[in-house]
Amino acid sequence: MKICLLCNRGNMYCGGQGVYLYYLSSELQRMGHQVHVIVGPPYPQIPEGVVAHKVENLNFYDTGAKATLRQNPSRVLTPLNLYELAATRLWMFPEMFAFSIRAYFKLRQLLPEYRFDIIHDNQTLAYGILLMKTFGIPIVATIHHPLPIDKKADIAQARNFRERLGRVMFYPFFMQHLVSRRMDRVITVSRSSAMETRDAFGVREEKLRVVYNGIDTATFKKMEEVRKEPYSLIVVANTRDRKKGVFYLLQAVRLLKGDLPVKLTIVDDPDPEEGFAPYLVRKYDLEDVVSFTGRLSTPELVKHYCQAEIAVTASTYEGFGLPAAEAMACSTPVVATTAGALPEVVEDGVSGILVPPADPHALAGAIKLLLGDENLRRNMGEEGRKRVERHFSWREAAKETLAIYEEVLHCSP
Repeated sequence: MKICLLCNRGNMYCGGQGVYLYYLSSELQRMGHQVHVIVGPPYPQIPEGVVAHKVENLNFYDTGAKATLRQNPSRVLTPLNLYELAATRLWMFPEMFAFSIRAYFKLRQLLPEYRFDIIHDNQTLAYGILLMKTFGIPIVATIHHPLPIDKKADIAQARNFRERLGRVMFYPFFMQHLVSRRMDRVITVSRSSAMETRDAFGVREEKLRVVYNGIDTATFKKMEEVRKEPYSLIVVANTRDRKKGVFYLLQAVRLLKGDLPVKLTIVDDPDPEEGFAPYLVRKYDLEDVVSFTGRLSTPELVKHYCQAEIAVTASTYEGFGLPAAEAMACSTPVVATTAGALPEVVEDGVSGILVPPADPHALAGAIKLLLGDENLRRNMGEEGRKRVERHFSWREAAKETLAIYEEVLHCSP
């Protein structure tokens, strides 16, 4: 089968979409299929045997793009680039739309040489994807979570009116609502995400399919030579994403600080001037107990998971919850919330402890309980590893995704 995967940001450091792209394309290729990916920046590491086609995305919110334009301002003098510039000045986020149009033209350029059997969109859900339907090729989309959830979390944690207004303007809800309903099938990565997609975008249930993400258990595993650091916590999250619950986690750390010598490691790039998390660390006087790692290689990330006594996922919503599952694969116990799909990943009382979302006191209580019981931490860590091995395999995810491709192809005229 010839498969074309689309992803507006393919790099794994950009979150779950990049991880999904890398491992799904790798497994599909290993199973003997011809896999091409059309991706925007920041560009991903491409698995061996997978063919990448890179398209431009200026992303005027990014300081690197601004520096490039200062060096070569003529780059903006195209209709699409001018649109991106104007939209960002109005607090809008045009990246997905712009990527989809560029991907459409790239795909049109590729089709004379590669007649793809299926197009698989990784949550772009923009108007250019609808244009691709004119090629007569079935289109499947993966929705990790619907964007209205991001808006709700952002507004709830906004610091002022300007931030709230910016969040309302930022997200292209109508576009994704319209496009998602016109896909041949929609894959979601959990039952929770499927129901949210149905309710938020009006996608009919007969079009929805659930395929859980996988975990690379050969990479994410316990490192026997790595010693646990006492009272250490880890959170792996894009802290600019308000759904990740850093607001509530740092409040919980402040509650714990007086009783226990806790140390929290945040795996993310801090932005000292504008970053939400660094602002909260200063506000709550936590500079002595909170540290940021910046971007880590995968081996470095595994080592940090193994050093931590507890991994925390404080999200107010998760379409799946990859960091929780990665920590479990490393035999590190998890404290997570009951938000979104996390109860589908973490078995409460067995592989971790679940608490209500947006509740710093409950988070602090669960962390304190686990830090005080070494046997409980060890047992939960072992059970977490077993759960990941049983339920979250990229090979199984690829097989189930292929079955959906074949279903769509069988139904096509």
